[in-house]
Amino acid sequence: MLSNRIQTLSESLTIAITTLAQQLKREGKDVIGFSAGEPDFDTPQVIKEAAIEAINEGYTKYTPVDGIPELKEAICAKLKRDNGLEYATDQVIASNGAKQSLFNLFQATLNPGDEVIIPAPYWVTYPELVKYSEGKPVTIHTDDTTAFKITPEQLRAAITPRTKMLILTTPSNPTGSVYTKEELEALAEVLEGTDILVASDEMYEKLVYEGTVFTATASINDHMFGRTVTINGLSKSVAMTGWRFGYCATPDRELVKAMKKLQSQSTSNINSITQHAAIKGLDGSADADIEMMRQAFEKRCDEAARLFNAIDGLSVVKPKGAFYLFVNHKEIEADSMKFAKKMLEEVGIAVVPGAGFGTDGYFRFSFATDIETIRKGIGRIAEFVKSYR
Repeated sequence: MLSNRIQTLSESLTIAITTLAQQLKREGKDVIGFSAGEPDFDTPQVIKEAAIEAINEGYTKYTPVDGIPELKEAICAKLKRDNGLEYATDQVIASNGAKQSLFNLFQATLNPGDEVIIPAPYWVTYPELVKYSEGKPVTIHTDDTTAFKITPEQLRAAITPRTKMLILTTPSNPTGSVYTKEELEALAEVLEGTDILVASDEMYEKLVYEGTVFTATASINDHMFGRTVTINGLSKSVAMTGWRFGYCATPDRELVKAMKKLQSQSTSNINSITQHAAIKGLDGSADADIEMMRQAFEKRCDEAARLFNAIDGLSVVKPKGAFYLFVNHKEIEADSMKFAKKMLEEVGIAVVPGAGFGTDGYFRFSFATDIETIRKGIGRIAEFVKSYR
């Protein structure tokens, strides 16, 4: 009855763990969740007011598939202002979050057997969408020693005649690693002379710490600009997860047309109210709110990393961005699924096993919650580690 394609697709482990934790809570168990990739802050008031105004002014009809002109102009202006990138409005498209942007991209570019290089740890969705699009995920494994970033040598070794695309995530989900300009230049040098596309997921670009400077992949040089499809949105930086707004930008107008064609036959335009609200998230109106959230996340990051590194048997590389810690528990237990399940059952702490991100022996801990909850949760984890059998 079901298609072969749909049977290759796995449920998101992040969503599965969050759902299980919510179920245990409903059953009356004391569960603290650190699994969801969602800011605990509310959407900034200036954005909410723009949405209310759009409703009151009757902006409730269908829009162009790729977004209203004002929104696309705001996307282009943001990319120029923040990243030094010049795009025309027919080189960007707004979609229902980064997931749809990626889905559109893979469906529009991948043929059966095309290889997509994916550094691990990776966001759980990447390999699943590649497989669904009949591509072949090719994993490059990284670890703590390189701050979970691939090297030019690893990239060169992974490229074959069938390589179609490289996925880069900076800052990274789940590790928080951020590629420097020099590191991106070195990867760009490996790609020079090839036709390999780069899908650059930059969803967490505003959330960087310790003076880290974010560099957009497409800004490295002309040939990287030409091959890069930038994926971004407002879910994380402006706490708009439920609004479902994402976008992608590429100089390849034919690719944008192809993605638009697919979107026209699937979801059509994204929510009309979200489009009007998102303009305020892009044009600088919410910058003070973004900075407030960034500073709060940085304090939480510092505290969480300090507490984890004080626990015998656990270690973590302090991230430069995003709002996750990727905690190494190999000294205690190599099986991340077993470790996370026992921790949820025994002390009521929900984290995401590293196996879901392609890297066993770790778990992802989201510090997108208040600092007292973080302290309480890590305290429970410390007790769990002491008694682990």
